Amino acid sequence: MSIEEENTEDAGQAETGSELRTRLERLPGVGSIRAAKLAKLGLVTVRDALMHFPRDYRDFTGKHCLDELVEGEHASLGGTVLSAFLRTISRGRTMLAVEVETEQGPMRCVWFNMPFLAPRFTVGRRFVVAGQPRRNGAKWEFSHPEVRWLDEAEDSSPVEWLAVYPLTEGVLQSHVRLAVQAALSTAADHLEESLPNSLLESKNLMSIGEAIRSIHCPESRDAMEAARRRFVYQELLMLQLALRLHRGQQDVRQTAPSIDIDSRLDSRIKALFSHDFTAAQKRVCVEIASDMRQTKPMNRLLQGDVGSGKTAVAAYCMLATAATSVLGAKSEEDSSSMSPSGRFQAAIMAPTELLARQHYHTLTSLLTERGSSLQVGLLVGGQRVAERRKLREQIESGEIQLVVGTQALICSEAAFANLGLVVIDEQHRFGVLQRALLRQGSRDPHTLVMTATPIPRTVAHAVYGDLDISVIDELPPGRQEVATYRVANDQAEQWWEFFCKKLKEGRQGYVVVPTVDISGRDMASISSAFESLANGHLEAFRLGLLHGRMKPDQKASVMADFRDRRFDVLVATSVIEVGIDVPNATLMTILDAENFGLAQLHQLRGRIARGRVQGICAAVTDAEASTSPRIDAFVSTADGFVLAEQDLILRGPGDILGSRQSGSPPLYLADLLRDGAVAAEARSDAKTIFETDPALDDPKFIRLKKVLLGRWAATLNLGLERVS
Repeated sequence: MSIEEENTEDAGQAETGSELRTRLERLPGVGSIRAAKLAKLGLVTVRDALMHFPRDYRDFTGKHCLDELVEGEHASLGGTVLSAFLRTISRGRTMLAVEVETEQGPMRCVWFNMPFLAPRFTVGRRFVVAGQPRRNGAKWEFSHPEVRWLDEAEDSSPVEWLAVYPLTEGVLQSHVRLAVQAALSTAADHLEESLPNSLLESKNLMSIGEAIRSIHCPESRDAMEAARRRFVYQELLMLQLALRLHRGQQDVRQTAPSIDIDSRLDSRIKALFSHDFTAAQKRVCVEIASDMRQTKPMNRLLQGDVGSGKTAVAAYCMLATAATSVLGAKSEEDSSSMSPSGRFQAAIMAPTELLARQHYHTLTSLLTERGSSLQVGLLVGGQRVAERRKLREQIESGEIQLVVGTQALICSEAAFANLGLVVIDEQHRFGVLQRALLRQGSRDPHTLVMTATPIPRTVAHAVYGDLDISVIDELPPGRQEVATYRVANDQAEQWWEFFCKKLKEGRQGYVVVPTVDISGRDMASISSAFESLANGHLEAFRLGLLHGRMKPDQKASVMADFRDRRFDVLVATSVIEVGIDVPNATLMTILDAENFGLAQLHQLRGRIARGRVQGICAAVTDAEASTSPRIDAFVSTADGFVLAEQDLILRGPGDILGSRQSGSPPLYLADLLRDGAVAAEARSDAKTIFETDPALDDPKFIRLKKVLLGRWAATLNLGLERVS
């Protein structure tokens, strides 16, 4: 079987013939016109249709009673048509009113501007109606409900639970349901089980054939939930196994330099910092030091809320690496006589040039104050050709031991003399596959990836299962929680008076706007906001302007001026979201706050949590946003991990994890918040399987291994021998 054929298999499905590869237009009742519409959803083959899982279900059991109905809550009732009236109500609009007799009494159903339905509601016809009821006088009424006919001649929905599928423009539920039903008839009996019988029995899981039918056409709620659990468990088990295989192959194939951070080196490095490390920072440093002492590459994810001190930990690791001799010396004193190329090098890659420059400033400040001989280089886009060429030569010779950069580190194809550590800041902004791009030579560097976007632990384990996880769960002493307020437009004058009062006291502040240009969505643009503020509320203060379209040297100059207090207020877009550190800037006004994501709002707020003076943030919203769950959550807590959970609920795991970015694991059905318990179970089971059979060579895993490779081999660079 070819790689292409293997990639058509998934979630336990494998064809004994060619049924799953059959194109939908060849199925009875689908045809080429419907198939062309379904292709907009990516549904081309039978397999595509079977894997297009429902997003919800409609209850058509008809088992509710009139006295059980709750206004606005979904319900279904069975009844008989008593009468049907179609009339014009105004300006050509029509209303179809159907009186229905149920076992508990009469009710009514109404449809607006759907006159074509009227002939179907003949007196005496039996049906089940499903929807959200409301009281209309003394009667219960369903507006635009879904209908399941009960007479055999027109029984278009024989199942009691009707699947509701994800759609796109121009595709109807009926198109998808028809294709799925045809696909089930064609291939449901030809699916080959990939999970071992022992696992099915021990986990009480449905077989593949039963599960695929029940996920699309459940006979009961229990069957629906059992089918979903089978596919969620298998999806997460395969992901965990793939990540463990990936990690296992890294451990076997790769060797890393041993960076021995003993107590002496630990003390020397921490003495460079002007503040003591928190208990959480010290704990994380111990975890990292234990990893870096090994000769297999460290792969560790460092999570920490905004301002928790991740950068200090990264600097600690980089300095320890650069202070270590390739020949085994442990400090600069031990290696004072050796050439620069005799030390290991460390690199940190940041998502923006502003953040890269800040890291460069942090490292150079630490080393300059001590008079260290270690050299720091900055490699970013927009540098002159001659400057980049010189930097590359210094990196290749080992003259520069600490390298800070953006993706220019990759694009410039810089070769390192002795790369010992790679730090990737803001991991969620880089695709998973980019982690390995800086690895080169006979030895692989240790890798530390960091994120200030907290990820719930169950989610982190599911998506970053090939990484060990460290968490900085406390802020440095003296840091205060930012006071956050919602400011409606009619409260803006009062807020700006307060903002100006604090500026006069010597503070600095940010005004953040959603867009650079004027938008059709009536959002504040940076040019309009700057002009309005400069001639209005903030005319007495010095304003700076910063946005992503400015040239790198312009942005760097503006930030330097703001840091040196040449500006009182920086009017900016979300370009300041990550890494900007100006301790005196403790005020923030976020205009049109409802147009920012929850994680983004939290990151922006983090810019004014850098000093010992309490930060104050205002989320300025319009009237409609006053009830926004996102703004409610943002105002209610400054705990990044709590907000991460809420963001996952509001947006779903695909967005918060960046899984729509290239190289990140997509999930068909699993919801990593809802299915946290199943994710933990799958993780535990994958660990057990991997410990007993790390190559999945046992015959009972042959199908699982084949499906796993078809799904994950390319994404995670799994080099296991393919099975036939």
